[in-house]
Amino acid sequence: MSMKDPDGEAASATLSEIGALADVSISTVSKVLNGRPGVSDETRARIEALLQEQGYSRRQAAQRPTSLVEVLVWEIDSTWAVELIAGVERIAREHGLGMVVSNTQDRKVSDARWLEGVIARRPVGVLLVGAELPESQQRQLQSRQIPVVAIDQGGRTGLAEHSVGSADWSGAFAATRHLLDLGHRRIAIITGPDDMIASVARVSGFRAALDAAGVPLPEEYVRHGEFHRQDGLEQGRALLELAAPPTAVFASNDLQALGVYEAARALDVRIPEQLSVVGYDDLKAAAWVVPALTTIRVPLAEMAEQATRLLVRLRDEPGFAVSHIDLATSLVVRQSTAPAPDAAG
Repeated sequence: MSMKDPDGEAASATLSEIGALADVSISTVSKVLNGRPGVSDETRARIEALLQEQGYSRRQAAQRPTSLVEVLVWEIDSTWAVELIAGVERIAREHGLGMVVSNTQDRKVSDARWLEGVIARRPVGVLLVGAELPESQQRQLQSRQIPVVAIDQGGRTGLAEHSVGSADWSGAFAATRHLLDLGHRRIAIITGPDDMIASVARVSGFRAALDAAGVPLPEEYVRHGEFHRQDGLEQGRALLELAAPPTAVFASNDLQALGVYEAARALDVRIPEQLSVVGYDDLKAAAWVVPALTTIRVPLAEMAEQATRLLVRLRDEPGFAVSHIDLATSLVVRQSTAPAPDAAG
């Protein structure tokens, strides 16, 4: 039950009152409030719930957030991440906001020190670029009215309340349909991580297109990767060395597709005469390689811009409804795909 002031309105609790309700010391409440370690998960969750219930976060929220957007990026050195960060920066600059960009090589785990720094900086909000934030850390930010928006939401657990992504299933379906229309029947796929939403959706769309066309998918044509160029090189080589190699490969992102190019070159397989390749994302490099890569365009810049605008709106309208936005993808046909070499006619 919330405490009341003499007029019957909800009153903000003090740290000592929160501590008394939780049966912990003031220093323990302070640790939770500032995102510091040294508190059990059970105690932290109890204190977080009380901070929200008793209105402490509302009192603290009277302090305006700083003019910063916090960005947590999975693999900041990837071309994909660079294009997204550029989109965030454009909209942040429009609104007079600075950026603090942090990198994580493990998309599922964020450093507790990072969270402590975010809480101390009190940003307008947090943008997750391909990264995941544990539910416990999301609750800590929520209790301090620091909104979180995910760009291209990562895994199937720890989902952010607000996110901006793309239509991955339909994009993969269109890529596969393109290859089928060119007469290919031996079509392989190199997947992304099997616990990522985007990867699972792309595999599902790929399989659905083959099923609709009545085209079988041999198990050896499904190769697993991590969205890296090395996946394309290693798995592409394995596919091309099969007794019955595919005539087409759908790579789940452009970096993998570029790896397939390397594998084909090493084995003297000509693209697209002997092997058609389709990528995904439409990174700038897709138009620069030879032959230019047929791919699915993901509106990366638009995704980043929409997510940043959403974060600003959440700052200005804290009660804004939960929002999940998927932007449309499109097929970009270039020179890396051609009729199947074994197609009739």
